[in-house]
Amino acid sequence: MRYIILTAGIFCTDLVLKEYMEKTLAQGEEKKRLGGFLIFRKHHNRGAFLNAGEKRRSVVAAVSVLLTLTLTVFFLLTLGRKGNAFLKTGLALLLGGAFSNTYDRLRRKYVVDYVSFGVKWKGLSRMVFNASDFCIMIGALVAALSAGE
Repeated sequence: MRYIILTAGIFCTDLVLKEYMEKTLAQGEEKKRLGGFLIFRKHHNRGAFLNAGEKRRSVVAAVSVLLTLTLTVFFLLTLGRKGNAFLKTGLALLLGGAFSNTYDRLRRKYVVDYVSFGVKWKGLSRMVFNASDFCIMIGALVAALSAGE
């Protein structure tokens, strides 16, 4: 049950954050925090990671739905087994993020990204993420590391 709560919590938290950013930040506006390390800016990602596939949004949305459904089935199958806490946690993180971004793709036709990092490496400083992106990355890492569990 705790894994389902984690998944739902990620989905709901990111949904609230995205709605807040949509209402409070204008496109192109920036708010810097923590001495400029965190930068809040609204970006509408119409594709996948780094806008890949933005000209084929329906394909990106379909792939997103397919991967999220596949992940959901795998997640549900793991819930019925004892042990594998590391894997279940990784999948819960991954799935919470996947649900949120897929929901955005279907409802808004874009994913709301809202946080960047003020770092010296310009490639990273130009990227804009959301909480779901971090959950997907961390969840994938945790799930991969669970292979030895």
